[in-house]
Amino acid sequence: MVQQTSIQPSAPWLRLDVDESDWKAAEVSSLVRWYHQMLLIRRFEEKVLDLANAGLVHGPAHASIGQEATAVGAMSVLGTSDRINGTHRAHHQVLAKLVNARTPTGFDPIHDAFSPDMQGSVRGLMAEIMGLNAGYCGGRGGSMHMRDDASGIPGTSAIIGGNLPHAAGYALADKLQGNGNISVAFFGDGTMMAGPAYEAMNIAALYRLPVIFFAENNFYAVSTHVNEQTRETRLASRGPMLGFRGIECDGMDVVAVHHAMREARRTIEEEGGPVLVEALCYRFLHQSGARPGSEFGYRTRAEEDAWKARDPLVTMAARLKTMGILDAADLATLDQRVMEVVNTAADSLTEMSGNALRIPDHLWPNADEVDNQIRGDLSELKNERFLEIEDVPPAETRPVKFMVAASEVIARAMEQDPRIIIMGEDVHRLRGGVSGATKGALERWPERVLAMPIAENGFVGVALGAALCGLRPIVEIMFGDFCLVAADQLFNAVSKVRHMFGGGFPVPIVVRVRVSPHTGYGSQHSGDPSGLFALYPGWRIVVPTTAFDYIGLMNSALKCDDPVVVIEHVELFPSEGPVPTDDRDYCVRLGKAKIVRAGSACTLLTSASMVAVAGQVVEETGVDAEIIDLRSLDPTGLDWPLVEASIRKTNRVAVVEQVQRGLSLGGRLTQEIQDRVFDYLDHEILHVTGSLSAPVVSAPLNRAALGGADKLKAALRSLTGVSGQS
Repeated sequence: MVQQTSIQPSAPWLRLDVDESDWKAAEVSSLVRWYHQMLLIRRFEEKVLDLANAGLVHGPAHASIGQEATAVGAMSVLGTSDRINGTHRAHHQVLAKLVNARTPTGFDPIHDAFSPDMQGSVRGLMAEIMGLNAGYCGGRGGSMHMRDDASGIPGTSAIIGGNLPHAAGYALADKLQGNGNISVAFFGDGTMMAGPAYEAMNIAALYRLPVIFFAENNFYAVSTHVNEQTRETRLASRGPMLGFRGIECDGMDVVAVHHAMREARRTIEEEGGPVLVEALCYRFLHQSGARPGSEFGYRTRAEEDAWKARDPLVTMAARLKTMGILDAADLATLDQRVMEVVNTAADSLTEMSGNALRIPDHLWPNADEVDNQIRGDLSELKNERFLEIEDVPPAETRPVKFMVAASEVIARAMEQDPRIIIMGEDVHRLRGGVSGATKGALERWPERVLAMPIAENGFVGVALGAALCGLRPIVEIMFGDFCLVAADQLFNAVSKVRHMFGGGFPVPIVVRVRVSPHTGYGSQHSGDPSGLFALYPGWRIVVPTTAFDYIGLMNSALKCDDPVVVIEHVELFPSEGPVPTDDRDYCVRLGKAKIVRAGSACTLLTSASMVAVAGQVVEETGVDAEIIDLRSLDPTGLDWPLVEASIRKTNRVAVVEQVQRGLSLGGRLTQEIQDRVFDYLDHEILHVTGSLSAPVVSAPLNRAALGGADKLKAALRSLTGVSGQS
């Protein structure tokens, strides 16, 4: 007979409520401080909306009015060294964290004025929202992208779901460094439906990371109600679903939020993380701006009025009066002091021009600096030891296979730098992962080789968070096409994070990408993403061709403070070449190309497996071509002096690639060459590359989809008029 047995989640899922006794048990000084902070947030955002209405905020202003209790209650259990991030609606969380980090012990909001540091934090945040040079990110982040690492804010993200993996990464760094900190990712109900949210929560649960996922469920993702987004509207259920505690609380009650966060922190400290907190709350205004949602027709005035009756500021003021903690005069004094702080900040950022406010010219960022801080200047490598294979006597070398060199250099780097970790799918199995690159690390530091679920976007985001907090992750992407799965984190986050937040900090992440277009794996496992990375100048792109170059380029990548992607062509894996017998510590310069064959008839710009193809074709045709192995492919870091000198000598050039045409770099390089050396060209620039289609499984179609010897021979005939021997 069929039997049905109810199955319960393995982790607790609970609702936490408080009553008057909990309010009475709270320290009076804490209650006053919390009310003061909520009031500061409310008046600050009202002022921001006034400035926006006056045309002084360029971009959106996503106010959190109505949700102040969630931010203040959450911050009440966090120290300065604990880290937070948020999404596009993060003014309240960021302001509370900034001010807390600068509030002296014993500060009395009724009797004590804001210190210059406290006042400066309010001004700095307001300036950032207004896009001014006095902002925390120099005006580049604005309302949605805010960072102050000293206050425990590594950076908010405007991409829905994008910030959760980062917070898990902060927590991974904290756990491996053993510092006892916790991290908190704030997000809304709409974010709970995004894939990165689940990926981040699952990875955090898998590794028991000290992170709190804090969902502000205000019931609307822009205008879409939560019951139109998901069948299970109790969002705290997602925690137990993934094996960790979920806590629901009243987000309009600061004491309830405080207790929920205190329970979450206790759980992490005693049992391990993560914890999901769902705070039920309400934003009084529309998604952005000062108008209520009812004016847009997606909710009613009656609904808004019902929630406004539970306004956390109004209800808390009434409670504090009833409890005899504050009287009407005290409440008026607090409001007056807060308004003075907010107005002082606004007045310092504006001036009158006739009857209108304007922003003084000296507060605008310098437009000439728009491209500054996209990435660093490589000064961190200035004292490294750089070698080329020609610098090493042959007697002091031995032949090593390409992927053996990879395994050896990564293990050696991990020996020297305990901050290096490895993350990826299957990196902990198969005697070194699918390519063998982690073999040496697995044998010596298995605890620093972290297996990841099939969630590229999630674990790249975790790696970024860890990189922002002191680690130097190596991330393995199993196939080049999978970079598209991780595209949000690779290109919206990693590539932009330094410039977006004003620079001045490292983003030391290395992404290893395996590329195998020739193997018959088909259209979804054969792409070379170099051209994609080249669209985002925050990335450095290196493509080693020899075992020697792999060691040197990987060492440079691991010491570089910029994000570096290392493209590994599978065709090169079995190749063998000389490397120093006992040296795995040398570097090869990033942005330094190499002439592998000198010539005068034309210049061939190529890399990776196409270097050998070019050499073979030149030998077969007898064309005196100069072959340059670019090694670094990022257009803003490419060795243009060497390339230009070669073209000035030969007056003819072809860009030689294997990849399908749509993903190729050739178009970008062709434009750059025309801009730089057009007057030296005696022939159009030729581009040897693959077909329009992605590689497919059938062997002849696979070969036809790629750039190869036949296409290069045709290009040489066109360039030089030499038909060659074939």
